[in-house]
Amino acid sequence: MDGGNLKPAPANRASSIDRHVGARIRERRIMLGLSQQQMADMIGVTYQQAHKYERGINRISAGRLYEITRVLNVPITYFFEGLDASEDDPMNPRQRMCLELARNFASISNQRHQEALSQLARALAAQQ
Repeated sequence: MDGGNLKPAPANRASSIDRHVGARIRERRIMLGLSQQQMADMIGVTYQQAHKYERGINRISAGRLYEITRVLNVPITYFFEGLDASEDDPMNPRQRMCLELARNFASISNQRHQEALSQLARALAAQQ
C-alpha cells in the first residue's frame, strides 16, 4: 500500500470496525424485535450470512450495508457511531440490560401488555 507503513488486514480476520458495525446491526435488529432469520430474509441473504455479518466475521459490501440501513430504518452513520470510543470495548452492564429489555418488550405479543409496561416505565422515570 502507498504510505509504506500501512499494512492491510489479513483477509480472513475481522477488523474491529467489522465487529463494531456487526454489533450495531445486532443491537438495532433486536430493538426492532426482528429475528436473525427475519432480517436475513429481508436483506436477501441466508441466516448464516446474517449471523456472520453480526459477528463481524464477514465484511459487508457497500450495497448490502445500504440495504441493511433500509431494513433497519437508520442512517448509514448509525453503524459507525461510537467507533472511536469503543475500540473493542464490550457492552457495559447498562447497555446489555437495555438491549435485553428491548428484546423482551418486542417479544410481548399482547399490545395492551406492551402499553401497560410502557406506562409503568414512564411513571417510574417521572419519579426521579
